[in-house]
Parts: sequence; C-alpha cells; structure tokens
Amino acid sequence: MNKQILCLDFDGVLHSYESGWKGANVISDPPVVGAMEFLKDATEYFDLWIFSSRSNQPGGIDAMQTWLKEHLIEAFGVEVAHSLAVQIKLATDKPAAFLTIDDRAIQFTGVWPKPRDLLAFKPWNK
Repeated sequence: MNKQILCLDFDGVLHSYESGWKGANVISDPPVVGAMEFLKDATEYFDLWIFSSRSNQPGGIDAMQTWLKEHLIEAFGVEVAHSLAVQIKLATDKPAAFLTIDDRAIQFTGVWPKPRDLLAFKPWNK
C-alpha cells in the first residue's frame, strides 16, 4: 500500500531551534516536545519526508540524520529508533507532498492576503 507523503520542516517543527541558525551542520537544541512520538505515530499513516533550508547545504542532511537518530534512540531505544530512522527520508528538494507541516507558512485559502499584513507573521514559538 502506498502512503501519502507528509513533508515536515526541521527547524521549529522537529528541532526546537531555540538557539537560532548556527550553520547547516550545527543542530544544538532538543526536539520540540512530542516530536519523536509524532514521528513514530505518523509512520503508520504517511511516508515521512523531512525538508529544510539545511537540506541542500553541505553537511545539512548528515547533521539532521545524526540529530534525528540520537533523539529517536533517546525516546525509544536503539531497535525502535533504527526501524523508524530507515522509514524517514531526508529530501534535498521539496517533495510533492500530500501535506506539509512548517512553522513558517500560512495556508492559502484562495484569497490573497495583503503583502503588508504578512510582515506581522510570527512562528508559533515567538
């Protein structure tokens, strides 16, 4: 059975991103509360892809993969973490997803917002 693709942003969605940008290969903060459990549950329903501004920068994919494995092991132990890690893909290009979860996006409703109003946007953690 083919599952729909769920695309997840990394910084501010999985990675708490409390320290801000330190470079593509520097990921120093813990996961957002509940992120690892969400990943585990979501693999039942979706083909998970992670796409980030880090994805196409040198060292970005490797750093996200290392961070992800470390936190999956912490949450579920080595065996479950390995099983989950092989199911989660890290994309260098944004996949054609059924749905995307991103902390810096708005849903287009068919009505264009006023560009000036977009300047007031704040992600959930600010």
